Amino acid sequence: MLVLDLFVLHRRARAVSLREAFVWSAVWIAAGLGFGGLVWAWAGGGAAQAYLAGYLIEKSLSVDNIFLFAAIFSAFVIPARYQHRVLMYGIIGALVMRAAFIAAGITLLDAIHPVIYVFGAVLIVAAINMLRGGAHAVPSPESSRVLRLLRRVLPVTDQIVGQRFVVRTDSRLVATPLLVALVVVEFTDVIFAVDSIPAVLAVTTDPFVVYTSNVFALLGMRALYFLLAGAAARLRYLRPGLAVILFAVAVKLLLADVVSFPAWSAPAFITLVLTVVGVASARDGRREPRSATAPENHASDLVG
Repeated sequence: MLVLDLFVLHRRARAVSLREAFVWSAVWIAAGLGFGGLVWAWAGGGAAQAYLAGYLIEKSLSVDNIFLFAAIFSAFVIPARYQHRVLMYGIIGALVMRAAFIAAGITLLDAIHPVIYVFGAVLIVAAINMLRGGAHAVPSPESSRVLRLLRRVLPVTDQIVGQRFVVRTDSRLVATPLLVALVVVEFTDVIFAVDSIPAVLAVTTDPFVVYTSNVFALLGMRALYFLLAGAAARLRYLRPGLAVILFAVAVKLLLADVVSFPAWSAPAFITLVLTVVGVASARDGRREPRSATAPENHASDLVG
């Protein structure tokens, strides 16, 4: 499906419509939940519930990350028709990096058990930052440390040349804004993984369950971006809800040696919190005039 999406359906640059984003989001969510059914049949209910909890954690946290991606594309003036390509290659890179993060995390937990308390503290700090963070800070191309580091490796041009990440100018390779945005997106995902991986490891340390739940959550991120990138103002209770989830997962992790929580408790709690967030946001949204529209209708909001 990933190869079909990148190299067949989106071989040529074009903006992704809201309808297409909705269809692909539904397809990826169905695939993720369907794989959970296979885990149930193969490894039993406990593993399937752990997979579902990990999937929901990654999926819900990725929604918050989506709004930061929109800010990145706006800061680096990436046209809507090229954003799909940057996101898809970013997801491919994230799949590789997540495997390394997960392997390192599980190895640490197996070798040094007290690391569990470090992970718990990381999640509590992440929950506090989620509450205090407010709106996402838009990265500035002039002050970006990632951009300065990239310029040490390759010259950077401000000119976008189709879908190309690098171009040859005067017999030398030059990075385009698409490559710059891709590098910043990858760097952002590394920071994001520092919070999300410990959260999933709080539910299970089965490497197969942890990685596959990450994979299916990540694969749907591109479509979810085009569906939700313009809806940040409507999801006003998202960050408090995510903070509650992170704090609850941290408590579960810190009490793991004392209290044995049933496998169903994590997915049930996360589903409850996300439901409350959705209902509360929708209720408040009906009370106020719409201030945000779909990405396809206000492409300028995402491209500068």
